Amino acid sequence: MIRKFDFLVIGSGVAGMTFALKVANSGKGKVALVCKTSLDESNTSKAQGGIASVTNLKMDNFEKHIEDTMTAGDYISDRKAVEHVVRHAPDAIDDLVKWGVNFDKTPEGRYDLHREGGHSEFRILHHEDDTGFEIQRGLMAAVRACKNITVLENHYAVEIITQHHLGIEVTRKTPDIECYGAYILDPDTHKIDTFLSRVTLMATGGTGAVYATTSNPNIATGDGIAMVYRAKGTVKDMEFVQFHPTVLYNPAETHPAFLITEAMRGYGAVLRLPNGEEFMQKYDKRLSLAPRDIVARAIDREMKLHGLNHVCLDVTHKNADETRKHFPHIYDKCLSIGIDITKSYIPVCPSAHYMCGGIKVDLNGESSIHRLYAVGECSCTGLHGGNRLASNSLIEAVVYAKSAAEHAVRVIDGYSFNDKVPEWDDEGTMSNEEKVLIAQDKQEVGQIMSNYVGIVRSDLRLRRAWKRLDLLYEETEELFKRVKPTSDICELRNMINVGYLITRQAIERKESRGLHYSMDYPKHAYDQK
Repeated sequence: MIRKFDFLVIGSGVAGMTFALKVANSGKGKVALVCKTSLDESNTSKAQGGIASVTNLKMDNFEKHIEDTMTAGDYISDRKAVEHVVRHAPDAIDDLVKWGVNFDKTPEGRYDLHREGGHSEFRILHHEDDTGFEIQRGLMAAVRACKNITVLENHYAVEIITQHHLGIEVTRKTPDIECYGAYILDPDTHKIDTFLSRVTLMATGGTGAVYATTSNPNIATGDGIAMVYRAKGTVKDMEFVQFHPTVLYNPAETHPAFLITEAMRGYGAVLRLPNGEEFMQKYDKRLSLAPRDIVARAIDREMKLHGLNHVCLDVTHKNADETRKHFPHIYDKCLSIGIDITKSYIPVCPSAHYMCGGIKVDLNGESSIHRLYAVGECSCTGLHGGNRLASNSLIEAVVYAKSAAEHAVRVIDGYSFNDKVPEWDDEGTMSNEEKVLIAQDKQEVGQIMSNYVGIVRSDLRLRRAWKRLDLLYEETEELFKRVKPTSDICELRNMINVGYLITRQAIERKESRGLHYSMDYPKHAYDQK
């Protein structure tokens, strides 16, 4: 089946929905919003801490937020991208509020601002400890109320369509690659339909599920990044994988691990060893409020030094009623496994959390492939550089979605549908045995990435990961050519592609910088011990 939409949006988190709402109200045509599961399942909905924006001009200013972002990113960040996000952040907050998103306020009516690691001021807007869920809720209501947006749940994007599918050779040196839409798997017919579009947006989220333990939902398999890479688009900074320092240590839950928001450390929680001893003073003068890469490496080192599965977060010295008020979901979750956080330490450990790299885009959110935009965690805007500053991701998604929408609306009249695109050839069969192999291979990817391409790396570990991923790649591509595509095998292909990109770009960076830390290029004296 061939379907036509002026705007094709792949992904339904804050980035995809913001773009969809903006272009839907432009009068420039129909919008399809495609999501691989349900509309409410995304990395956005899992974000607890908040969204960063300068709103208290008496205490804060744009320059401080810009400098905090540059510092956290180890000065790899693109300053133009940083300034673009920071200066447009207040308007983005206003848009969210207009769409019905609620942020907590003080009794005086001002935003109740939190402070998180790496921020020099209180500038984090939040809704209790489930800010992402609240943003997702507000945007979903706005999307469902918009008659010009067709929501297609449980539809899986398999590949984007370029000149390659017209029989034209496309390489990484081809200067004018164009996107004409995407091939998308229909869950009811089990057929792959041809979605033609004049403009396509990739907003498929992150890559956490390529690791064995992650704060991300299982759907975060890097689909958009892998599809664009296979289409010969530019992908950048994939070595910079952020590991959140504090997820709840609970061996019964690995996908997703339960996040203990950074806002809790901003509130006053202290990192300790299980015996009560503090340790962050050995690593950074900011102690528990140091940026995430420093805290994650410190925890990783302490766990290895003492043979621990976890360290602890201590909030027992804070007022119990205030703790329950500010962090009700964390309190309830910990209580469900027998931990009263007002009386006992919270066991925590690092976990794969956020991808700072991705599909390279300009200030308009446009990728190296014409007519294709990328926004949110699957994109590399240059904002994060070597390490994401806490709570900058949600605001980046809204700001860049708005920029991409405004640019797309300006240029879409110059694009037409390409009616020469052939339909997908879906010949093939799949046996139950092959499904078992796919499940096993997914698990193996996670083990390879966690064991060899984790918080601390080495040339030896990275080469070992490369070899194992290469073998999986060959086996999976051979299988993909002879079976009818399903979401499972497509996800596996994407996970392997993403793992390969992370590993290859980590091998290419001959230094320890930001989130990429190699024992072969130590940055501090204690790392050589």
